[in-house]
Amino acid sequence: MLTIKIYSLMINREELNESEKKDGQSVNDNGLTGDNTIKNPDDWTTGDEPMTGAQGSYLKTLSDEAGEDFNEKLTKSEASKRIDELQHKTGRGLS
Repeated sequence: MLTIKIYSLMINREELNESEKKDGQSVNDNGLTGDNTIKNPDDWTTGDEPMTGAQGSYLKTLSDEAGEDFNEKLTKSEASKRIDELQHKTGRGLS
């Protein structure tokens, strides 16, 4: 019985991958589809809240490495965009 369920899950995953190609939707590691896997920070519903502690810590590190000022008053969306900028400048965090 277990083998049948696993096989069924494998088939469902393949079907999701096929639908991804047809619909242009992304499929995450759990096989779930969605078109908001990566969302523009300007569209975040909580983007105007203060940046998170993790964002602040990473942004401080990137700012120091880039030799640029760290602004602790950024919002979540502003911090995300700044992190992207500094990652490109420093080469840190890019694949």
